[in-house]
Amino acid sequence: MTVDPKLIKELREITGAGILECKKALEESGGDIEKAKQYLRERGVAIAAKKMTRQAREGIIEAYIHTGSKVGAMVELNCETDFVARTDLFRNLAHDIAMQVVAFNPLYIKPEDIPPEVIEAKKAEILSEYKGSGKSPEELEKIVEKRLEEYYREVCLLRQPFLKDENSTVEEVITQAIAKLGENVVVRRFVRFELGEPLE
Repeated sequence: MTVDPKLIKELREITGAGILECKKALEESGGDIEKAKQYLRERGVAIAAKKMTRQAREGIIEAYIHTGSKVGAMVELNCETDFVARTDLFRNLAHDIAMQVVAFNPLYIKPEDIPPEVIEAKKAEILSEYKGSGKSPEELEKIVEKRLEEYYREVCLLRQPFLKDENSTVEEVITQAIAKLGENVVVRRFVRFELGEPLE
């Protein structure tokens, strides 16, 4: 089918995808913008998944100090090439993640970074709330699993709702950036400072 160039332009403005990608998405979806957006999303996630295994050794360290200079954060965001590290998209992403760290105060990057003893203590705490409830081991297991997922959303940066779009997680926003940039993007580390907080 022939795709109206206006539709291609509109889809490109909405998604940031390339002209050829937008044209193909509209062809595949019969000119339906919503279906084309879904096609690009699915394709972007698939492309990003392939790139996530690649080494990311370049990047930047970005700092954000909140108004009033009482709280701030530094983030190391890695990519594969210095070229991508200099792009506005990458730099803006690093800045947004530093803001995220200040606003949401994560303790870890991802669930796998949480020490096993912390997870075990959390499980024990959850189970103690249901002591004597008469729930079966299967029911308790589901409750623990659900509550742990909630805990991860609180303390793990990648699982948190994104500061600028609470319908997406930080991980999903990074995945979208990987699809657009064509390179793997990894949060390597972060640190958050709050004035007067006790030193460990």
